[in-house]
Parts: sequence; structure tokens; C-alpha cells
Amino acid sequence: MAAKRSIADWNGTQVAPGQSRDLKIEVGESYSGQTVSIPLHLRRGRRPGPVVFVTAALHGDEINGSGAIRELIGDPTLQVAAGALILVPVLNVLAFERHARYLPDRRDLNRCFPGAKAGSLASRYARAVFDEIVARSDFGIDLHTAAVRRTNYPTVRADLSQPPVRRLARAFGGELILDSRGPKGSLRRAASDAGCPTIVLEGGEVWKVEPSVVRCANLGIRRVLAALKMTRAASDKLSTRLVVDHTRWVRAERGGFLWFHVGPGDVVDKGQPLATNTSLLGREKNVLTAPYGGIVIGMTTLPAVRPGEPVCHLGRIGRAARAALDRKRGDPARDAEQQRLRADLAKSILVVAPPDVD
Repeated sequence: MAAKRSIADWNGTQVAPGQSRDLKIEVGESYSGQTVSIPLHLRRGRRPGPVVFVTAALHGDEINGSGAIRELIGDPTLQVAAGALILVPVLNVLAFERHARYLPDRRDLNRCFPGAKAGSLASRYARAVFDEIVARSDFGIDLHTAAVRRTNYPTVRADLSQPPVRRLARAFGGELILDSRGPKGSLRRAASDAGCPTIVLEGGEVWKVEPSVVRCANLGIRRVLAALKMTRAASDKLSTRLVVDHTRWVRAERGGFLWFHVGPGDVVDKGQPLATNTSLLGREKNVLTAPYGGIVIGMTTLPAVRPGEPVCHLGRIGRAARAALDRKRGDPARDAEQQRLRADLAKSILVVAPPDVD
């Protein structure tokens, strides 16, 4: 990244310490020649400190994060004492306006960072975001959901080989951290490589603002701000953070209609039934089982499948991590928030007992 840009000067608009402003950054032009801009909210503390960006709807149909950021913008109790907070409810406005994942040129914006000023529409858009937001920031949090017809248990995704990223992920405090560098061209990978440690939260479904996912996102954001000493308010603590470094999609072996036996966030043993594939009349065809002990990171929400289609995304966990998670989940006081989250996410699917279980 080039020299860091000023947080005070937004292309001629000045924002002094202690001020909050609604701003826009220009990212291109429409077919009619009208300016395309991204609205954002900037909240500056009176004292120097780090700059944190929080973005959502990088994929235009993933709006759980939009709901979370809008809630933060409207919350008068969120007082930034030091540094600055950049809140962007919808990063990909062109896709958002079409209720779509991708830009009008059919490119995935989250594979185009850091972009280029003379490139494609997506590349130019990515460059504008990088120059106007990432280049002003010290840390980043990017909020996502699962792809269409899937749901994700809220999971922080971070390159834990980078110490600043690892500290950011742990400060966020989510129960589950997936250790991965991120796809080439993704915002978090490009920003982290450029010196702005960035993490992603994946949670919930597209086209929805799910209250439990919004709460999970906002609790994590507040923990980060408190850890960076940007806010005076004390944050709550989440003692158990499970790190996953290996995942696998369990895929359908037969076509048919599924009975699900697990929900998002459930912990499973090797060989445990995950779903039963049946005919449309409910006659059993085969049972999909867990290839190893792990935790359900994501699932399809569409029970009708063809052979090879993804059904259940499992993260592998070892015995020690499993034991720590079991202890936490055995304590209602420590697990109440996550228990409510798991119950809310499971409402999108019908979970029934597996075969031969009373």
C-alpha cells in the first residue's frame, strides 16, 4: 500500500476529531453517466488511535452485515474516544441494487482486489474501494453470509500466520475461527498483504437480516474496538475460541429429498448421521455421515439435491478443542448467547432424528 491517506480529508470534506459525518466515495459512473457512489459513516474520536473499517454487502445479496452496521450507526451509545471508525453498510452498491451477488459485468468484486485504475469495471471499483477505505485504515472487518441456498454458523475467517490478523481475530471473540489466507483477490487477503490486517465474519443467509447474526457481528465489532482502546465501554468476554484449519463439504451421493439430522453449529462425531437422502415418497436411499469429528460450519438450506451437490460443511476439531467446547456448552450461563444463535439458524431447516434413533 502507498502512504496512508488522511482520515480527516475526504476529497475536500474535512472531518475534525470528535466529529461524525455521513460521506460518499465515488466509484464510477452508470450507463447514463451518473456518478456511482458508496455511502459511509465516519466516526472520529477526540484522541489519536487506530482507524478501523467495517464493510458489508461486498457481495450485493449478503445483507446480514448491512443490518449490523446500520444498527451501529444508529446506536448513540457507540462512542469512539480514540482513532476512527469507518462504517460501510453496502460496499457493492451496483450488485445490491440488483439483489445480486455479482457486479453488472458478472465479475465477483471479492476476487478483484486491490484492483487497477485502468482495468475492468470490477477492477476499477475495487481500486476505488482500496484507495478510499483500505488506504485510510489500520484494521478491517468484512461481514459476509453464506452463498444462496446455504447458511453459515458465524465463523471468523483469518490468516492466523500473520500475528496482527491473529490478534484481531481473537479480539473479535467469535466461538469459531477458520484459519485460512483467503482467496486470491479477496478484500481481506489484499488488505492484510498491504499492511491493513483484516478478518471476515461469515454468518447466516443471503437476502436476510437475521437478529441473532446481527447481534453476533456487533458484539464482535465492539470487542475489537475495546481491545484497540478506541471505546471506553468494557466489552463482554468470550473465553472459548475454537480454531479450525481443515474443512470439508460432505456431498450428496444420490439425488432426492433430504432429512437433516444436524443444524448449524452442532458438534458431531465421526460416523454420525448428517442427513438421510430419500425419494419424494420418503423411502430411504442412503445416509450421509461425518467423515471425522467436527463442527457444522455451514449447510444447504435446500433439501432437494442431485449427486455431488454440497450438503454439510464440516470443520475438523481435535479432542482437546472438543472437550473445551463441550465444557462451555455444558454451562448455560456461558453458552446462552450461542445457544440462541444455533436455535435461530436451525429454523431455516427441518432437523429430525436419524434412522434407528428413538
